[in-house]
Amino acid sequence: MNIPILFEDGEALVIDKPAGLPVDRPKRGGECLEDHLEQLKLGFQRRPTPVHRLDTDTSGCLLLARNPKALKRFNKAFEDRLVGKTYLAVLDIEPRETSGTIELALSKISSAEKGWRMIAAKKGKPAISHWELLETIGEGDRKRSLIRFRPETGRTHQLRAHALQGLGAPLLGDPVYGPVRGQNKGAPRTMLHAETIRVERDGKPAITAYSPFPEDFIRAGLTAPPVPEQSDGTEPS
Repeated sequence: MNIPILFEDGEALVIDKPAGLPVDRPKRGGECLEDHLEQLKLGFQRRPTPVHRLDTDTSGCLLLARNPKALKRFNKAFEDRLVGKTYLAVLDIEPRETSGTIELALSKISSAEKGWRMIAAKKGKPAISHWELLETIGEGDRKRSLIRFRPETGRTHQLRAHALQGLGAPLLGDPVYGPVRGQNKGAPRTMLHAETIRVERDGKPAITAYSPFPEDFIRAGLTAPPVPEQSDGTEPS
């Protein structure tokens, strides 16, 4: 597997993670990002380390640190909310509004029958997602929308839970929050794409990366939107 590099300098890599590749080794075993870290050394002695996580189905921008000092700085940047990200998502509804902010604290629940998921809960961890409608296709009750999310916080499954509980529909293909649990109904995967990332750095230019519009989003009938301002218009060469 050839993993595209979206950004590279002496302390950071941003890769274009393929959909279907887990960041961590699944309990059942199988391929994961760790199997590709050796090739991502790119001449460095150390293998890079993922700074954050993307769900297995989620494609797009994933930040890796190339040394322990950089990892520590990037972790602090995430804690201090100095990391800006945008995601693209597909929902099979047309939202009532064209933009907004979802503020729903999230808590984890688990059961033997249904496994675990995140739900809105007053005593949960604060979670904030800003969103805007980019495109709607279809007619009547068969509409499909492209949404751009700008999460302010980074809770587990935040956008997947906020789509369902804040916008009123799960992400297309989501097997956990969708209408048919355990099935990717209507899509080859959960339709979520990490479009851009921006990390501010003291004394250095910000890390910026943009991941191109996914082919399976195009096959779903949607059109690539303009590159958002957050990426400074920087596209991979």
